[in-house]
Amino acid sequence: MTVTKAHLTSVIQDRLDLPKIEAATLLECLLEQIKDTLVSGENILVSGFGKFCVKSKNTRRGRNPQTGDDLMLDGRRVVTFGCSPVLKEKMNCGN
Repeated sequence: MTVTKAHLTSVIQDRLDLPKIEAATLLECLLEQIKDTLVSGENILVSGFGKFCVKSKNTRRGRNPQTGDDLMLDGRRVVTFGCSPVLKEKMNCGN
């Protein structure tokens, strides 16, 4: 199952007994804060869930798979996710 923003809004609405617009606003504020933090290069730790880390990749040599031509890939930043031991345990034991 893919979890969408609409699904998350619905869950927030049901669990907190909020109007749909307030649940959607709450979710948007949370996601905006996460985005802003990652863009600034900071990591995000959500206890019991996991850690989002910003990693820098250096410029490197690559190859176009269609033509086989060599090319240089620019450096970039990527986001990685590390699962917390608590979540890992729940995923593997089904509790």
